[in-house]
Amino acid sequence: MHIWVDADACPNVIKDVLFRAANRTKINMTLVANKAIYVPPSPFIKIMVVRAGFDVADNQIVAVMQKGDLVITADIPLADAVIDKEGIAINPRGELYTKENIKQRLSMRNFSESLRSTGVMTGGPAPLTKKDTQAFANSLDRFLTSRR
Repeated sequence: MHIWVDADACPNVIKDVLFRAANRTKINMTLVANKAIYVPPSPFIKIMVVRAGFDVADNQIVAVMQKGDLVITADIPLADAVIDKEGIAINPRGELYTKENIKQRLSMRNFSESLRSTGVMTGGPAPLTKKDTQAFANSLDRFLTSRR
């Protein structure tokens, strides 16, 4: 198993949780971003810089991930593509995307996007809280423990 991180929009506090988990579990992790970002020195953590552009990092993750890999993303279309390739997707708030819930989330995301395109203000996600970070850490730990 490999952990892939949609790193451009991933909060730093979540990256820190991931860095510790990769080192603790000795699982390889790659952060995919369209610009260089900090990764601590580790044989388990790498950065893959892709060119800037719409969905370039997402498309790269889908292209290189394999069945059973874990992808960390808040991007619903990316999570949908990951699930289609039989990967696992968790968002930075600790929610596991599944075959059972991803299509509904994708529909809601598309509906909100269509509202925004007509000028309706739908608001964005609430700021990440300590409780969210803890929920992510717990979800990640449960997942990694189940894979051993």
